Amino acid sequence: MLPPMLAPATQLHRPDGRVLDLFTAGPEDGIPLVFHCGTPGSGLPFGPFVETLAERGLRYVSFSRPGYGSSTRLAGRSVVDVVADTAAVLDSLGAERCHVLGWSGGGPHAMACAARLDGRVISTATIGGVAPFPAEGLDWTAGMGAENIEEFGAAVAGPDALIPFKERVAPQLRVVTPDEVADAFGDLIDDVDRGSLTGEFATWVADGFHEGLRLGYWGWFDDDLAFVKPWGFELTEIASPIFIWQGGHDRMVPFAHGEWLAAHIPDAQARLLPEHGHLTLAIDSLPRIVDELIAVGQ
Repeated sequence: MLPPMLAPATQLHRPDGRVLDLFTAGPEDGIPLVFHCGTPGSGLPFGPFVETLAERGLRYVSFSRPGYGSSTRLAGRSVVDVVADTAAVLDSLGAERCHVLGWSGGGPHAMACAARLDGRVISTATIGGVAPFPAEGLDWTAGMGAENIEEFGAAVAGPDALIPFKERVAPQLRVVTPDEVADAFGDLIDDVDRGSLTGEFATWVADGFHEGLRLGYWGWFDDDLAFVKPWGFELTEIASPIFIWQGGHDRMVPFAHGEWLAAHIPDAQARLLPEHGHLTLAIDSLPRIVDELIAVGQ
């Protein structure tokens, strides 16, 4: 059950007949910060994150991408397809502009919004965001944990190779408990990130898996396929301020991805922190991330 300050999902109906699970929390008159969740995941809010935003007058806004939760699947989607859904979400809230934050698999979707959301994005940050595949000069899977090497290898091989991976792993994540989350990540985390998976954060991670995979694994499946084909936009289209946050202990999205993105997005501001992992970077740096997003928009 969500704490009282966190509104449960409402559904946004799209003209093509799809619905999106929409989550909002915090001051209704605040500028939205649109959060694009990791892969797999959902728009389910994390209480301390919502509080960080509310203290700064910002409104938490997120939605479960197609195929996650009760959001209608959009088979064959590309990363850029998130832009139209994000615009529809903002329109439904009567919001003209927003800040954008994408974590992990949400990173490419945040970058798509920065590139294509018609000037509505004030500023953007990615935390452990994935680089395009293939990316010239980047060994894309080097430094990843064994699970991600298997997963993305299957995605590159095609849908028929990816389905067995999902059939094996998704049922485990759908029922994982907070106490089991760290072990469920396996080789994807080292001791730096493992130590963060306790208490409220571990509960939120487990709840995110449960909600995102509640009706199936197709959102996760479609995310993976979208990452390893053309994203539908160019990174050089990003003209608004963007921060690239990356941790040196990240075994989900290795440090080299952040370095590559920072070098290939015009005027990107790099926040490359060797001491952090995929998880600790988000937990420990959230206030600074949000403060920087606000500052560059003033």
